[in-house]
Amino acid sequence: MTFFCISCYYKGSAFLRSCKEAGNTVYLLTMKKLEHAGWPKDHIDEMFFMDTDSNDPTALGNLAKGFAWFMQDRQIDRIVALDDFDVEKAAYLREEFRIPGMGQTTARFFRDKLAMRVRAQSEGVPVPAFTDLFNNQKLADFANRIEYPCLIKPRGEASATGIQKIHSAEELWQAVHALGDKRHTYLVEQFRPGDVYHVDSISNDGELVFCQVSRYLDTPFDVAHGGGIFRSVAVPYDHVDATMLRAMTADVMHAFNMKFSASHTEWIRLPDGKFVFLETASRVGGAHVAEMVEAATGISLWSEWAKLETAMAHGQTYTPPQRRFDQAGIIVSLSRFERPDMSPFNDPEIVWKMDKAQHVGVIVQSESEGRVLELLDKYAGIIGRDYHASAPAPPKSTH
Repeated sequence: MTFFCISCYYKGSAFLRSCKEAGNTVYLLTMKKLEHAGWPKDHIDEMFFMDTDSNDPTALGNLAKGFAWFMQDRQIDRIVALDDFDVEKAAYLREEFRIPGMGQTTARFFRDKLAMRVRAQSEGVPVPAFTDLFNNQKLADFANRIEYPCLIKPRGEASATGIQKIHSAEELWQAVHALGDKRHTYLVEQFRPGDVYHVDSISNDGELVFCQVSRYLDTPFDVAHGGGIFRSVAVPYDHVDATMLRAMTADVMHAFNMKFSASHTEWIRLPDGKFVFLETASRVGGAHVAEMVEAATGISLWSEWAKLETAMAHGQTYTPPQRRFDQAGIIVSLSRFERPDMSPFNDPEIVWKMDKAQHVGVIVQSESEGRVLELLDKYAGIIGRDYHASAPAPPKSTH
C-alpha cells in the first residue's frame, strides 16, 4: 500500500519507520523549514514540502492542487495526519480525492473544540458549561449565570494555545469584542479547577483495543501560561480513576464515530471526584507522552498506529501486542542551557533522556508508583533550581 503522511511539526518518526517496515511506500509532506530535521529518510520514499500550515480555504485549495498534480503519477491508498493541525488537511484531501478514512464531518469532532462539546453533551458525556460566541443574547445569558473565572478558547488550536482566562462578565465582553471578525472561531466555557488526566488509546473497529490512563502533575494550561515544568505520571491500571476513564473514553470514541486510529483524550477530575470532558485528538499525544506510555506498557503508540493503518488498508485483522502494567513518569522543561549537563540525572529507573537543544527531561520507570512520584519530585527540584527557563505562551499556533 502507499501512504501519504502529513506533519507540520517534527514528529512521528516511529510511525514512518514502522509503516515502511510493513512493506508500504511512504511519502511525507511537511514544512519546508523542517526539510533537514531528523526524519528517518531511509524509511521515506519521497518528501514534499509546503510553506504554510494554515487550514484556511485558500491554503486547502492550494494543497488540493498540489495533491492533484502528485496523484497524476502515483496512486495513494491512505492519508495519515501525524499532528493535530494536519487532521483537517488529511480529511479535506480524503473527501476531495475519495480516499478511505476519516472525513471532514468526523474530523471536526477531533479538531473543533466547539464541535467536541456540542457532540459530547448531546451524547450524555459530562462537559463544563460552555457556549459559542455567535449570538449576543445567548452569550449574555451565559455570562450572567456562570461562576467565574471562565476561559475563551480558539476552536481550532491545540492544547493551551491562545486560551484567555476571564474573571468577570465585563472582562468577558471586552475580550469577545476584541476578537473582531474572528469571534465565531472561539468559544467560552466555565473554568473547572481540578486534576487533568490524559487517556492515550488505540481504537479498532470502533472499540478501544489499548488504553493507558495518566495524570498531569501540573496542568498543560499552568505550564503554558505560568512557565511551569511539565510532568505526567501513569495511573495504576486497576485504580478506580483509570477504570472510570477507560469507560468514559470509550463513550467519547463511540459518540465521535471513531473507527480506527490512535487518540489522545483529556479529562478534568473535579474536587468531588467526578470527571468532565476536556478535549480529544485523533493522533498520538505530544510532549513525549508516547515515550512515557511505552515505558509503562511496552506499547509504542506510533508503531502500533502504523501497523493498525496497514492492517486496515489491507482488510486484515489488527491485534495489539500484550502490554505491561508498570508505572512511569515524565518531566520536561525548557532549559537556560543550550545543551544541559545530564549527569545529575543518574538514577537506575531512568529509561529515557531528552536530547533537544534548550530542553531538559527524563522518563522514569518502576513497578512502584511511589518511587516514580519520588523521582519526579526530586528532579523537579533539581530542574527548578539549576536548569529551568520559561517563555510566554504564544497567542496562537507557532507552527
